[in-house]
Parts: sequence; C-alpha cells; structure tokens
Amino acid sequence: MLKPRTALLAPFVVIGALLAAAVCTAGDTQGRGRGVKPAAPAVYGYKVVRSFPHDRRAFTQGLVYLDGVLYEGTGMNGHSGIRKVRLETGEVLQTRPLDSQYFGEGIVVWKDRIVQLTWQHGLGFVYDLKTFEPRSSFNYTGEGWGLTHDGTRIIMSDGSASGTLRYLNPETLRETGRLVVRDRGQPVPHLNELEFVKGEIFANVWQTERIARIAPKTGQVTGWVELRGLLDPREAAGEDVLNGIAYDAQKDRLFVTGKWWPRIFEIQLVPAR
Repeated sequence: MLKPRTALLAPFVVIGALLAAAVCTAGDTQGRGRGVKPAAPAVYGYKVVRSFPHDRRAFTQGLVYLDGVLYEGTGMNGHSGIRKVRLETGEVLQTRPLDSQYFGEGIVVWKDRIVQLTWQHGLGFVYDLKTFEPRSSFNYTGEGWGLTHDGTRIIMSDGSASGTLRYLNPETLRETGRLVVRDRGQPVPHLNELEFVKGEIFANVWQTERIARIAPKTGQVTGWVELRGLLDPREAAGEDVLNGIAYDAQKDRLFVTGKWWPRIFEIQLVPAR
C-alpha cells in the first residue's frame, strides 16, 4: 500500500480498533476478556430440614411447588405424564398420562397452564392447570429437558454439550433467545431440571449430584450445591439420579428429589467455602 494512502487511513484504523475493543469488552459478560480470570463459584453443602414420601414409580423430570401441592412431570415411555401430588403424604391427587410413544420431560406452570416437554420428539404439550385437559401443542428443535420461568419468560434446557438454555415467549412458546452457561469460561453441559430461585436459575446437571446456581444475565455459574449422600444408598434403585427442584417462595422452602427416589427432601443450603 502506498505511504500517502496509509497515512490517510490511519485515523480510521485507530477509531476502528477502539470500537472493536469496546464491542469485545461489552460482549465479555462471562469473564472471558484478556487478563480477566472469572472467580471460582461458591460451594454449598446442605442440611436436611425434613423428608417426605415420594412415589418410586415416578421417573421425575420436572417438579413445581404451587399453592400447597406439587406438580410433577414424569418420564419413560409408557410411564410419562403429569401429576398433582400432596407433598406431605406423597399421595397422587390427579394424573394425565402421555401417549406411550412419548418420553416426558420437564414441566412449568404458567398462569392457568402446565407446559410439558418431550425428550426427542421436538414436541411440547400445554394442559389446563385445573383439569389437566390438553389445550395445545408446540414444536421446538433439538431435545427437551427442563423448564422453569422467571416471571416474564419461560426458560428451557436441552441437555446440550454447549450448556445452552433457551428463552421462550410464554404465550407463543416460540424461542426468543439463548444463554450459554459457563463455569470459569467453560460451558456446563447436560443441564437438566430447572427452577428459578430468588433471581437465580438452579439447574440439575445430569448424572451428577450437583446443582448449578446460574446468573440469568450472564450465564455465569455463581455457585455449586453439592448433594452427595442425600439419598441413603440402601434406598437407591438403578438409574435414580438426582433430578427435581421445586421452590416454595411464600415459605422460602427448597425441595429436591430424583428419578425413582422414595423421598423428596426439604433442604437448607450451607456454605462450604
């Protein structure tokens, strides 16, 4: 390039470099900028406040506490559906089975509706909260795993290796955006059942005994809840991995369970470090 032309373009090159740097800084919401090392997430243990009976036949995929009862979505072909459960006794008060071709996944209650995902069919179902009668269905790409909401949007996990959460419009159930969940810059894969707790997204991580606490604005993992030893090994029965989080906002109670677990636990989080 000729020297005069280079000199003429120099101011624009400088301005462009400054703008590029500003964009990189603005987009670096997860501590991935140069020289910035994200803080290690806090680690929490737990204290069991109380345990409640739980149906061992329930392959728990979604759990919601509302108005004194639990709503539960269950999986496995031929055993999937939604149910209403009395917390204190484990009594199943109401059920709606899914057709046996579908493997049920997470659920969320939105206003007067229950929304349920299926695993690999790319198809979700909407039910009336009171009657459990079907209202509609909707489609999505990829797999369906967990659901919750933040009061404005429905949040969906798809179990991907990229650690991606999706935001859905609660009325149309169409995707409106995505959030990548990271721990110190690394994506957190296999996010499963979700619950929105005090401004954070709590997420089971499939086949682990950990729950990630996620900042919804950045996707950064702010804490890990370690639940090793929660279920007595003598009560274990095969593929009974931890999965199921529900929150009672009125009484500030946190409940957790697992697939085919005989108990639901009310726990308090205890800082481990």
